Amino acid sequence: MEWAVRLLAVTPTHEGRDRALLRQWACRADEFGSRLAPAPSTARVIERGGGLERMLLARYTSRPPTVELYTDTLALAEELVDARGWRDWYPPGSVRAAALAHEAVHAHLHHGPAKTALKQALGHTVLRIGRRRVAGHVAGAEEVAAHAYARTVCGLGRSPLLLTAALRAALTRPGAPAPRREK
Repeated sequence: MEWAVRLLAVTPTHEGRDRALLRQWACRADEFGSRLAPAPSTARVIERGGGLERMLLARYTSRPPTVELYTDTLALAEELVDARGWRDWYPPGSVRAAALAHEAVHAHLHHGPAKTALKQALGHTVLRIGRRRVAGHVAGAEEVAAHAYARTVCGLGRSPLLLTAALRAALTRPGAPAPRREK
């Protein structure tokens, strides 16, 4: 859960927010994502390079519904899993499966009533008039929910947020050697 709290803490609009509130939102978003019904994706999947430069593993775009999987970043993620001894947490092929599951939830939240349900689950009220209340958006909560969903449906031993943090560290470390590229 700490990685989810960290993700929220570095998300713009959350500067100076109470860590306990961020933890509460992270826990609720994680629970929401882990309880989502399977969200099959009808998006077209395109595999390409260039993810390392963009610091992306995968990306969902809604028009037309497309998931871009970045093969160079997937390869680096697999290398990191092996190098750090995390293979029990992330079995072979699970990084790709988790990326696809993660992006399927983004599509699900983008196109259906689940986005409103997530807002309700988070309990962040931005306006109250009498007994009526308006649930507010919590920046970063969809990411936490998508990672929790991917962890759950792929049966991962740890959240993909851990791997995301490791990738970010590998790509931003000063003097880091360029990742190996397969021919």
